[in-house]
Amino acid sequence: MKLVCVLTSLACLSLSATTHAQTFPSKSVTIIVTAAAGGVTDVVARAIGQRLSEKWGQQIIIENKGGGAHIVGAQAVANATPDGHTLMLAEAGTYVVNPNLYPKDKMPVDIERDFIPITGLVRIHHALIAAPTFSAGSVADVVEMAKKKPGDITYGTAGIGSGPHVNVVRLENVVGIKLTAVHYRGATPSLNDVMGDHTNMMLISVSSALPNFRQGQVKMLGIGSAKRLPQVPDVPTIAEGGNLPGFIAGTWFGLAVTGGTPRPIVDKINTDVRAIMAEPAFQERFLAKQLYEPMDSSPEEFRNYIRAETQTWARIIREQNLVIGVH
Repeated sequence: MKLVCVLTSLACLSLSATTHAQTFPSKSVTIIVTAAAGGVTDVVARAIGQRLSEKWGQQIIIENKGGGAHIVGAQAVANATPDGHTLMLAEAGTYVVNPNLYPKDKMPVDIERDFIPITGLVRIHHALIAAPTFSAGSVADVVEMAKKKPGDITYGTAGIGSGPHVNVVRLENVVGIKLTAVHYRGATPSLNDVMGDHTNMMLISVSSALPNFRQGQVKMLGIGSAKRLPQVPDVPTIAEGGNLPGFIAGTWFGLAVTGGTPRPIVDKINTDVRAIMAEPAFQERFLAKQLYEPMDSSPEEFRNYIRAETQTWARIIREQNLVIGVH
């Protein structure tokens, strides 16, 4: 009799989860972006959100919650009702760098416990840009200036632990220089201060930098790709410009949902997002235009990728003795 009750309960739970998935979404869905408006995280969220709204027949609300090393937005999703109606779209730092920067007892969220990865979204290359009046004209110039006057050069970030932060810290350690970080809630406010000559330079996605570069509002000193990009063939890679063989700089973005969300709902979101990513029109008009490399995957593949990347950054931080949280 006990076994029958247990089996009946399991069957009811399974039926309930399936029913929820069939009716999902039953109301508006909020995508919490863990950075300020205007950056890649926000741009990707709005593009995918628009198509999901059309596909689901529900309003998709994009809510920007930057700050606190992107932990503020992550915490909001972790504390949400686990029904799939609150999603997190975040940069790699939220998933794999923060867990290596802060002790577990100091972190209000736990990636493994509080979230279910849905899918990776896109990868990007970073461009090292500088204010128009900044005297450096190359990565080598930056290194030379920083060695002569440690700490004098300032660089903006998209927040502590973000790609634009940790990749500069890695550059500092590789070449043995000291720069001064200025942290923002996202890449866009940081970019505005580089253009306004309030900070000297920053790493930012190539697509975000190109319009300002072409208008002469910033200088582009190098690109963190393995080889030169056809869109800007005259701009050297950071490896070339700084004589740093093998140095690359970029980041990636992914989608997750509150831990405890029923698996059928996770699968539905995954299937629908990947269908959007596979649309020829979406690829041509959005991904290719923005120079984004798609990286969509199954939930299991994305979780495994996060785990592997977390270990990679743990090794980098340990081997290069990166002290990121106090920059």
